[in-house]
Amino acid sequence: MIEKLKALKVKFLELTEKTSDPEVLKDQETWQKYCKERAELEPIVEKFDEYTKCEKDLAESEEMQKIETDPEMLALLEEVWQTSKKRLGEIEHELKVLLLPKDEDDDKNVIIEIRGGAGGDEAALFAAELKRMYGLYADSHRFTIEELDGNYTEGGGVKEASFMVKGKGAFSKFKFESGVHRVQRVPETESQGRVHTSTATVAVLPEATNVNIEINEKDLEIVTYRSGGAGGQHVNKTESAIRITHKPTGIIVACQDERSQVKNKEKALNWLKAKLYDYYQGQADAEYAEKRKTQVGTGDRSEKIRTYNFPQNRVTDHRINLTLYNLTNFMNGDLDEMVQALQVADQQARLAKLD
Repeated sequence: MIEKLKALKVKFLELTEKTSDPEVLKDQETWQKYCKERAELEPIVEKFDEYTKCEKDLAESEEMQKIETDPEMLALLEEVWQTSKKRLGEIEHELKVLLLPKDEDDDKNVIIEIRGGAGGDEAALFAAELKRMYGLYADSHRFTIEELDGNYTEGGGVKEASFMVKGKGAFSKFKFESGVHRVQRVPETESQGRVHTSTATVAVLPEATNVNIEINEKDLEIVTYRSGGAGGQHVNKTESAIRITHKPTGIIVACQDERSQVKNKEKALNWLKAKLYDYYQGQADAEYAEKRKTQVGTGDRSEKIRTYNFPQNRVTDHRINLTLYNLTNFMNGDLDEMVQALQVADQQARLAKLD
């Protein structure tokens, strides 16, 4: 690892020189490329410099202990040595995390699909609350939301809804939300106060950008229809909504958010690319495909990644056995503690594979 870090520091210094080179500055595309590479290496190099300094402090305290005779000074040197030794181990772990291969999708926009699962109207209402929760979480990170499609119940529940969260790093914040979410609470319609269990499913897809997804027009079945959402007379008179079926895979996307048929078609095609990207990734990687299957499943109550227990104000993520007693805040978009715990667990799992 040390040799790799030394090589990365040499590359970092070379990139620093290149980004200051007047000749390189004339070519903005190349200059931006070098700046991006340098920015990615900077935290690693800074951490490696800290490691080198800590290693030096450790060696110096060892040498001084060999020649020092004063008891107080020896005690001080021993304390420095112990502190440096502990910190050296911490930095080594931090460096391993920084050197983990980055998920190429992390910085992308993300498409989220939510569907009511088992539980009828109550499941649809819970799905609507999840949609609101993700919207508030996105707002807290200054992401923007772009609606794609929605099918709602008369009571305001979500049968199925899809939207894109736009902003750098959006996928990294939402990628662990794929799966079945279970809610335990007393529905408003329950007269005897019994707790009911319902579910909703969430699927998370990175926007397919800079990937070679070729779509043959002959493979598409495109249908226009009248939008079913808000919009007054426009909804009733204009067939602006688009439904696209990719015949080879059977994947279907629909978009009715825009008044323009052209804009809806453009959104739907981008969404289709994301779903095809996810589909072909799964085909190429059997483990990934099985993981997706396990995450989303059928929506049955037994297939869950997280439980939202309203009577106890508790939310539990079953993948990492983490329980938080702040469900009210959680449903209002305060997901950071859970997301960070999931990110750490993912890092630990990947580090374990390297050991």
